Amino acid sequence: MKIKAQPFPYKFEVSSTALVIIDMQRDFIEPGGFGHALGNDVSLLAGIVPACQAVLSAWRAAGALVVHTRESHLADLSDCPPSKLNRGNPTLRIGDIGPMGRILVAGEPGNQIIAELSPMAGDIVIDKPGKGAFYATPLHQLLQQAGITHLVFMGVTTEVCVQSSMREANDRGYDCLLLADCTESYFPSFKTATLEMMRAQGGIVGWTAQSLDLLTVL
Repeated sequence: MKIKAQPFPYKFEVSSTALVIIDMQRDFIEPGGFGHALGNDVSLLAGIVPACQAVLSAWRAAGALVVHTRESHLADLSDCPPSKLNRGNPTLRIGDIGPMGRILVAGEPGNQIIAELSPMAGDIVIDKPGKGAFYATPLHQLLQQAGITHLVFMGVTTEVCVQSSMREANDRGYDCLLLADCTESYFPSFKTATLEMMRAQGGIVGWTAQSLDLLTVL
């Protein structure tokens, strides 16, 4: 398959491509979660949910692999270094009790993926302690076992966990596409800059496209 993309068309085969949905969690999307505690307008991130739903539905109908990630930590926070735990001045820090349970702690209500994009049987779900999806996780091994060579990304936030994951994937040899209307930042200018970074210099990290371009070929 080939879809319209920047800086040039993106070619892929569904059988060797995975859809990677980064951190579409209640802690980042809904009021009362970590994103809100940092002082952000979470409605910006919620705005991409319909587009993400459409892509996920079409991807599943095509019988292709779906990967979900969650930024989450052990209950004792032993996998959360002080440099992350103490960063900034939020009203609630990682591990503190918020409206949806302990912030960014595995198993807590707020740490779960939003209902609109809930994982299904056969999906891969990765709990990651860092920004990137490959750091301290089995993701690369699981993708290799599945014969995956290409990755289509969507999720939040564009400039942090999405960009980190896409760069990690690029370093591991995957051809990566980021769906521009299926990713978002609390800071719109950061999203714009990240999209430009990804596709700069002939696609130095990967490609960008609109979800409709993907849906058309699916």
